[in-house]
Amino acid sequence: MAKSRQLERLQRRLEAIPKSVREAVVPALVKSADELADTMRQLAEPSRDTGALIESIAVTPPGQSTPPYSQPGGMRVAGELEVLVTAGNEGVRYGHLVEYGTSSAEAQPFFWPAVRLTQKRTRNRTRRAIGKAVRDGWNKP
Repeated sequence: MAKSRQLERLQRRLEAIPKSVREAVVPALVKSADELADTMRQLAEPSRDTGALIESIAVTPPGQSTPPYSQPGGMRVAGELEVLVTAGNEGVRYGHLVEYGTSSAEAQPFFWPAVRLTQKRTRNRTRRAIGKAVRDGWNKP
């Protein structure tokens, strides 16, 4: 797989972030992902048939694997600074059909509206956690 110069530059910049700052940001990322998952569950409530889709919404913290069949290509391990929110599992493989609709069923979006509703809070929470970690790192004797 060919890597672009932009990707290589980004990877170098991410690797330059001190480990203490990276570790301090993870709780904020997990909290934001939990908030996103809760919002998705609330927005998916009107499409409830069995509740299986709502129950399949999962948060995967760094270093863990997503549920099987929760995304195209199967399971995926979350990176060091990555928290994944997925909808679907082995028994629930129709989340995209609910989100976008079909020729015989109207769309009942829950995933992308939740992302849009929570993205500002997520961004602000992450920035605050980074800023606090950097300040605390420099203020240590």
